[in-house]
Amino acid sequence: MQALNRSPMALRLQIISSPLSQSPKPNLIQNLRSSFTGVSIKLRPKLAGKVARNRRVSGAVMMDSAAASYATALADVAKHSGTLETTSSDLEKIESIFKDDQIFEFFTNPVVSIENKREVLDQITESAKLQRSTANLLNILVDAKRSELIRDIVKEFEVVYNKLTDTELAIVGSVVKLEGQQLAQIASQVQRLTGAKNVRIKTVIEPELLAGFTIRYGSSGSKLIDMSVKKQLQEIAGQLDLEEMVGSFAA
Repeated sequence: MQALNRSPMALRLQIISSPLSQSPKPNLIQNLRSSFTGVSIKLRPKLAGKVARNRRVSGAVMMDSAAASYATALADVAKHSGTLETTSSDLEKIESIFKDDQIFEFFTNPVVSIENKREVLDQITESAKLQRSTANLLNILVDAKRSELIRDIVKEFEVVYNKLTDTELAIVGSVVKLEGQQLAQIASQVQRLTGAKNVRIKTVIEPELLAGFTIRYGSSGSKLIDMSVKKQLQEIAGQLDLEEMVGSFAA
């Protein structure tokens, strides 16, 4: 609870001043997943998923609030130090690393010692070339036993970053990877629709679309442009159902 009750100013100061871990690093890992080879503690499978499923609604709200506080503090530090873009790049790296369930479960496993977590965290920090403030935040979370917040902090930071930079996030789903020119055209269209200064594109492969693409933007992806073959087939099926219904009444 102490971590949750810290003021935004206290969090900012801690992110700036928290010392990096001093544990020895004889060799940097080439593959982050190989970090677990020498760990004697068996990782608990699906631990994070079980915790999430059993968490009460009030706990989830508290978790979101804590993640937002950490993300806001980190963004504030980055803004005032002129490293907002670099910090955003750091968070993208962290998102990619902690998307691996084995890595995430290692850091959220209460049986694994803080010393072991710090050792792996040092390797992640150096191999990913994270800046000091970002590394400090990760160390703070490990020490406070709040590593389960990492994924949520990444999401919350993106929200804060987008507001600070007047950036509209667009999620583009497609069956195959789209070309750069196609993504540029989509970004231009989203910018015209939203009036945002910047547009950030994230791509997702969705085989179920069959062909074409979808664009989600706005608050929590509330707006949708659907140019997929799946949508066209659904519309055709709907028209056929309607024609069949009209025909049954005529008969």
